[in-house]
Amino acid sequence: MTTDLLKRALLFIVFALAQAVVLGRIHLFGCATPLLYVYFVTSFERNYPKWGILLWSFLLGLVIDTFSNTPGLTSASLTLLAVIQPYYFELFVPRDSVDNLKPALATLGPTKYSYYVSTLVLFYCLVFYSLELFNFFNWLEWLLCVVGSTVITLVLIFTFEIARKG
Repeated sequence: MTTDLLKRALLFIVFALAQAVVLGRIHLFGCATPLLYVYFVTSFERNYPKWGILLWSFLLGLVIDTFSNTPGLTSASLTLLAVIQPYYFELFVPRDSVDNLKPALATLGPTKYSYYVSTLVLFYCLVFYSLELFNFFNWLEWLLCVVGSTVITLVLIFTFEIARKG
């Protein structure tokens, strides 16, 4: 349990620093921003306590909000993602699988993992940019931000997952 907590804390620090120092400053074509920290929320194992997922996600969102000057935006979006993640992950695992199954490319397989991560990242980007723009008068900009950020985030997540596997 202690090693899991230390690994989770190290990942927390790595994702927060990566977003604050490097990734938060990238805006491809003025709309696509990599949001790699979403991977932190999607990687909680099956039997992880729901309150723990909510707490970790809220704290990560709060740290990123502090560095990004987006008060409450990331923490609200990540907390909402943390609410649905355990229930959504249950849709992809068989009932008789181990209790501490971790969502990964190696454990779920490429098809299930791709669908699992893509849906969660798209959901996060929809919520995040809907709260950020807070209107639909400029719906084309909203759509470009959602699609662009989803694609670049998925590319980074799959790259990170493949590097972890190898």
